[in-house]
Amino acid sequence: MRRIEFTPDCALPISHFESHGASSVPLGDGSGETHIYCIYLESGSAIGLHPAGFGQLFLVVAGTAWAAGATGERIPLQTGQGAVFEKGELHSKGSDSGATVLMIQVSKLDARCSVEQE
Repeated sequence: MRRIEFTPDCALPISHFESHGASSVPLGDGSGETHIYCIYLESGSAIGLHPAGFGQLFLVVAGTAWAAGATGERIPLQTGQGAVFEKGELHSKGSDSGATVLMIQVSKLDARCSVEQE
């Protein structure tokens, strides 16, 4: 598992199409079957240990969550942070206080940004 940052200070200016005041964080590219979910995690929630069926981005957009790889060590995630799981990687995730998360699953995911490796 890799923790990633996608806060505004990681963003690059968007200059195409006479754009102004807009920026983006490149999170990755992919190909094949894709699934995108908005997940609401209640306080004390958990999605148990399982292998990732796809490459996966797990992005916290509100609240706080945690993610863990095969070792089970929980890595705390705040708004603007997320985790990357490789296809087949054992992982779990949840929240102690509640969170809203975007989960993007892609058959072949090439995640671009990472902060640390578990």
